[in-house]
Amino acid sequence: MGFHVAAARGALPIIRRMPLRRIVFLVWFCLLLAACSPALNWREVRLGDAAMTALLPCKPEHAVRAVELGAGRQADLALWSCDADGATFAVSHMAAPEPAQADAALLQWRAAVLARLQVAQAAAAAAQAAAVPFAPAGALALPASVRLQVAGKRGDGRPVSADAVWFARPEGGAVRLYHAVVYAPEARPQAAGAFFAGLQGR
Repeated sequence: MGFHVAAARGALPIIRRMPLRRIVFLVWFCLLLAACSPALNWREVRLGDAAMTALLPCKPEHAVRAVELGAGRQADLALWSCDADGATFAVSHMAAPEPAQADAALLQWRAAVLARLQVAQAAAAAAQAAAVPFAPAGALALPASVRLQVAGKRGDGRPVSADAVWFARPEGGAVRLYHAVVYAPEARPQAAGAFFAGLQGR
């Protein structure tokens, strides 16, 4: 008993030094994780040279590929993804070609994802109308910075649910665009909520 009391007393100064906002986030996040499947083994992942970290429920694979942005422009897209408990978790980022066009770039990215999921025009419009603002700490307050859920199809025609976010953060004099998504046969709002809450600046 004495050991536990001493340990608790030693921890108090550390807790007092933590910002209240950080304490509230940690408590809330622990409760959120408790509601998720025990098959999800969360760990912090640094997103390369971006000023962000993510919490992923499995060990991710990392890849970088060139993507076409139109008008003859390209960007390097960095991607981290893994599969756990029947779902795919992925987070990616790239530098905005023009900081002033970050909102338009997010809209273009969203449209590309919905097209790849073979979402019908009416369903895409409904999903975008139901989208909610999403802006983690340090993100730009842009109209296209949102979270949305949509039902679509995989490349092989199987149905898939996607819960996704898009946002942008300033980095020095540039802007970086981010996209995180959970793909699963059925919607996984709790797991997706924990995943998105773990997107933190550093």
